[in-house]
Order: sequence, then structure tokens, then C-alpha cells
Amino acid sequence: MSLDYKIVVRHSKRKTASIYIERDSSITVIVPLGTSDSEVQNLLSKNEYKIHKYQAKRALLNEKAIKRELVNGQSFLYLGRNYYLQYSDEVDGIQFRGRHFYAPEGSEDKLRDMFKEFYRNRGKMFIEPRVQRFSQMMGISVETISIIDLKNRWASCSVKRPKVNFNWKIMMAPVSVINYLIVHELAHFKHTRHSKDFWNEVDKIVPDYQKQVQWLKEYGAGLDV
Repeated sequence: MSLDYKIVVRHSKRKTASIYIERDSSITVIVPLGTSDSEVQNLLSKNEYKIHKYQAKRALLNEKAIKRELVNGQSFLYLGRNYYLQYSDEVDGIQFRGRHFYAPEGSEDKLRDMFKEFYRNRGKMFIEPRVQRFSQMMGISVETISIIDLKNRWASCSVKRPKVNFNWKIMMAPVSVINYLIVHELAHFKHTRHSKDFWNEVDKIVPDYQKQVQWLKEYGAGLDV
């Protein structure tokens, strides 16, 4: 089939195959162990129309990505609100006060790394207690909570460990969206697939979850530094 996007094939112990269109429009194919290359190609060919359809939607959403210039007054999101960059020679890292992010002048790469570290640190303080609270409400036990760079995913989990991972970028989203993403991952501890039972589980804790899903579809591409 004629696809112009990166395709990653993963084999797992699952019995069925799934195709995921990632946020950068790349394709992840998860298939049962023993699935041949030709079977993977047949699967992609059968779903070519759907894949192109979803990739087109992703491309439109990615057009909303914001290119932030690292100049005084540039806005950066934190928990869904805009705050403004202000360079200062009195700080040696990102400091958050009032309506501003204060930062030392330096290279763009170094400053972006500082912002990422800021969001990771704030994420650890903000997300961990929420995970514990929601996991208790849902009767789930989580041992490890990580705030990392997940590239094309907002969050992921491992039921066996048990562990949940969150992309540092979600600290730029509104609190309601973060709560939804936490509950979404925890619901996978009870229901692996996005079945009716899975969404019913999410609905028990976040009854307006569809609103949060739509927010991510519309504005998720803007969650970056």
C-alpha cells in the first residue's frame, strides 16, 4: 500500500491486531506473535482508506501546533493558562512567579530543556497525589508513577508492574484534562481495551470525559515548548 508515513510493527501476546495513528501521523501496528510481514501488509491494505482518513484529520490538527519564540513576553501554558516569559539575570533556572516564567538568557535548546525540566518537576508534585487519590477511588494499586517524554502519547501504563507514565507536556493542559488522562490510564488496569466497560469505568470518575477527549483533539498539538 502507498503510505508516506513511518510504520512501526510490534508483536505482542494479544490475540487480535490493532492499528494506531499516532499524533505525528505515524502508524503503529500491534499484531499477535507469529504474524508474518505479508499478513501485516494485508492488514494495512484492508484498512488503507481508514488510515488515510485519520491521517488527514491528524494533519489538520497538527496545523494548530504553536511555534513559540523564546523572547520576552512569549506565552507558555501551565495547567491550561498562559504565563509570560521574562528573562532575568537573578535566576539560574525556570522560576514561576505571578504571571511570569522567569529564566536566564541562553541558547534556545538550553532554555527549552529548562522548561521541560520545570514541567517534569511540577508534574511529579501535581500528578502523583492525583494518581493515588483516583486509584483509591477505583480500587487500584499503582507502585510507580513517572513523568517522562512519551513522544506521541499522552500517557501509558503497565498493569503487571504496576506502573503509569505521563508525558510532561500534559502539565500544559487544563486540570480537567489531566484528571481525565489519569483516570483513562487507571481504567486500563481493569479493562485493557477501549471497550464499553472501559468507558463506563472512566465515566464513573470523569462523567464529562468526552469533553476532555475533544479538547485534546483540538488543542493537543499546541502542548509543546
